Parts: sequence; C-alpha cells; structure tokens
Amino acid sequence: MRKPRWIAAAVMPLALALTIAGCGGGSESGTGGTTGSGDAGKTDGALSAFTTEPENPLIPGNTNEAGGSKVVRALFTGLTRYDPVTGESKNAMAEKIDTTDSKVFKIKIKSGWKFHDGTEVKAKNFVDAWNFTALSTNGQQNASFFEQVQGYSDVHTTDPDGAKGPQKAPDPTAKEMSGLKVVDDYNFEVTLAAPFSVFPLKLGYNPFFPLPDSFFSDQKGFESKPIGNGPFKFVSRKPNAEIVLTRNDDYKGDDGPKFKGLTYKVYESLESAYTAVVSGELDFLETVPPSGIAGGKYKQDLEGRNGSTPYMGNQTLSFPLYDPTYQNADLRKALSLAINRQEIVDKIFDGTRIPADGWVNPAVPGYAPGQCGELCTYNPTKAKEYLTKSGFTGAVKLTTNADGGHKDWMTATCNSIKNALAIECSYEPIPTFAETRQQINARAMKGLFRSGWIADYPSIENFLNQIYRTNASSNDATYSSTKLDELLAKADSAPSVADANKLYQEAERVLAEDMPVIPLWNQTSQYGWSDKLDNVRLSSLRELDLTSVTVKK
Repeated sequence: MRKPRWIAAAVMPLALALTIAGCGGGSESGTGGTTGSGDAGKTDGALSAFTTEPENPLIPGNTNEAGGSKVVRALFTGLTRYDPVTGESKNAMAEKIDTTDSKVFKIKIKSGWKFHDGTEVKAKNFVDAWNFTALSTNGQQNASFFEQVQGYSDVHTTDPDGAKGPQKAPDPTAKEMSGLKVVDDYNFEVTLAAPFSVFPLKLGYNPFFPLPDSFFSDQKGFESKPIGNGPFKFVSRKPNAEIVLTRNDDYKGDDGPKFKGLTYKVYESLESAYTAVVSGELDFLETVPPSGIAGGKYKQDLEGRNGSTPYMGNQTLSFPLYDPTYQNADLRKALSLAINRQEIVDKIFDGTRIPADGWVNPAVPGYAPGQCGELCTYNPTKAKEYLTKSGFTGAVKLTTNADGGHKDWMTATCNSIKNALAIECSYEPIPTFAETRQQINARAMKGLFRSGWIADYPSIENFLNQIYRTNASSNDATYSSTKLDELLAKADSAPSVADANKLYQEAERVLAEDMPVIPLWNQTSQYGWSDKLDNVRLSSLRELDLTSVTVKK
C-alpha cells in the first residue's frame, strides 16, 4: 500500500493533530512540551524514565507491548525510523529501498554499522531475523507482520484453537520464507506474495530489526544480555525493578542521544511513578494518572515541567470471544451504548481525551470519521433494547493491570454500564501488566479487558490487520470474520495507498456490525519530568524522545 518512501502528504502535521485533539499541547511555557535554550547539556549525564515490566525477553520479534518496545527501540535501529514529531518514515540503516511494482523490493543497507558485540550488521542479519520471527515453532508474537512475504504460509502455521505459543503450532513445511534473498553483504531482496504498497512503512517496527549471529548460536545468552545495533547498549536488568542502558558511542545513526546513561524504572503503580517524578526521584513519566489529571493537578505539581500532546493511540475494551458469555453481538453492542464516554472523559480525564467514533485514531492516515455510528454514542434506551434482544441476565466484569493507573476510569465505566442497563458490573484488577498479558495470551480472561493501540507506523492498516484479522498477532479478542478478512486482503493488494485506504475503511465498518472490541476514546498524553532535564519532548509513539532530551549541566 505504500511507496518505498513515506508520502509526506499523508502525514498529519502535529499542529493539525493538536487541533483534532482539542488540546493546547505543550508545556506551561507553551513550547509544545520542549523546554530549554538549545544547550547541549551534560553529555555524560544520566536520566531515568518510567516503564512497565516487559512481557518477554527483549527479542524484537517477540516484543509488541509498550514496556518492552521502548527498551527494544533504544537498543536497535532498523532499516527505517519514525520522525519523533510527525511520525514520518525515514531511512535509517537502509541506503535505498527500491520497487517498481510494490511486490519486489530491493534493499541496500549502509556499510560500517556494527552490533554492540563489534560484529558488522549485514544483509543476512535482517533476513535471518525475519525468518526466525516468522517461523511459527519459534513462538514469536510479531510473526504476522511478515504475512505478506512470499512463503510466509510455508513457515508459519497456527493452532486451530487460536492458542499462542510454539507448543501449539503444527510443524511448518519450510524454515525460511522463499521471498527473502540475500544478494551480498549489503543487499537483499524481498518478494511479496502480492503487491503491498504499505510494506516499506512497516520496516521501522520491532520485528524488522536485525539480529546478530550470536543470537542464533546462544539465544539464552542473548536473552540475558541483548545485543542490538542501536543508540544504547544493554548494561543490566533487575526484573520488576529496572533496566539499565548506556550510550553506544560507536552508533552510526544521525539520531544519537546527547546524554550517556538511561535507566528504565518499573513501579508498582502509575500513581507511585507520578509521586516519584514530582519528587525528582524519577526523571520522566509519559502518562500522568487520572489522579494527577483531575482539575489540572499535574500542572501545579509539575509547574514548568509538564506537557500535553496527542499521539496516534486509542483506548478500547476487548471481549474474550472464546468465552460463550460474550459471543452474542447484541450484548456487545448494548455494553458499548451503555458507556457514557463524554462524561468519563470530562470527569476522570479533565477533558484531555476525545470520545472515539471508530477503531482508528484521527491522526492516522486513512482515518474516516463516524465509523462506529450510533453504537459509540451513549444511549441507555437503545442499550436496553439490545440487551433484551441478547437475552443476557448475568453480571459483567472489567479487568486490567493494577499497576497502570486505570482504576478510576474502569470503575466509572462499570458504573455507567450499571446505571444504563441495571445489571451488575465489577472492576477486578490483575496485579501487574506482565500477569495481565500472560492471561490474555493464555486465553484465560473472564471478562472485558482493557486493550488499545499505539501506532507501530502511521497507517489505518496497522489499526486493522494486526488486531482484527483472523489469527493476527495482536488479535487478543480472538475475533474472526471472513467478510473482514476478505476486505483486508483486497486492501493489502490495492494499487495505491488511496485505493487501499478506501477498502480498509470499508473493512473497519464490519467491526460496527460485530463489535468485537468497544472503542472508548482517542488518546492524548499528559507527561512530566524532573528539573534536571531540558529539551523534553514526547514522541509520536508516546515515548520520551531520546534524540532531543538533555541533562542539565
């Protein structure tokens, strides 16, 4: 769906995104969240930033949640990277990505780049990594990102019951995708099963990162000490406490950091992380909890060191469709209609979110307004009609991780459902994000669970293929629709981005028929930092922009 280069006209400028968000953006100084006078700062300085405990070892092909992804993106650099402000795709390790038909892509990488173990990054390191991730017996969660590559179906098989993990996958018929070919040390060729013009835009995401030869000879050793090719090197890790990195002074990219030490800290709750950033114990927090947002409290607590900006993300509630309780679409629609999104946004988030009207964030190229129709508008009367049609008479449970600052809005959502439908609803948290992901992956959720998406790359395709396609890597609801799958396949092979987006929009409307996931609101992020930092900016991926931030001298 895309050209080999990002089409600038498709990028939504940050200023326009801010307008859509209805939020002023920026810090108290009105600088869009960036502070400072441009001073380079203390180049040997160190800072700390909040994270959640990564779900898995830090292997790019098996990392697709926010906590692990921010660490992986600091350790690795791919063929392309995404501009921290606009989200625009730019060449990083790639010197050229050429195609004449959006089916065969000739890729040349830059020479002289090295992994942190001193070995040179070569074309085979990309090809080997991609084949490893795609092979179903390796159990990598990001495997489906390679589904357009010729030969993917030969290396990747899925279990009929939809369970994840290598122990469930039938044996594939091949170990390498036929569509990948190493030409020489710095050139390789990718052949897709059908034209897919979006493909180049995906190449800056985690599963497309290269892996060193040492990964394949000693995977356990790599898991204990990951070796990347990015701006930071791994130093140490204490589970559920911290991950320590240090600047890679041999980094060849033009986006290297202006400070030396980076520690990602794990807290038992978002509220405790917020207390830490207010006191200066923590240097950066990308998400202020609702308790800090209410009444604009964070603006006083973090005066002169706070910002607010939209990003390409949304918040949703997923149904465990493997549970017979939630297999009735009328019940799912009733619950969506019973949620007073605007009231929750106003009371819990102080107006800093935007009620969703579909499954795609407005800042994402390809977004179409009103895709959810009336089903995303609070209407207790309609909600009761759908509830009656469903025949449901039981209770509803909502759940998510207790360490993510979600209690207030989850409780408010439950209250809205109770008031609208006169049924019981309870919020039952799971202690940590890692435990929550384990239950989701095991298909063990017993009620509606918090979900959502932050764009891996700026396209409507990313909000659909990876979440709602049958057996997609992030299809945690286990939703399956032949109609949707067929539309997505047509969109994938459309001759242009514009043609593809129309078909993706048509596919999105199928979600309104089935309501496998309830859209809640589109995201803006309120963030804060300690007074030791300067030039602070939140990236389009809702992470601290490591290329701009400095540590004061």
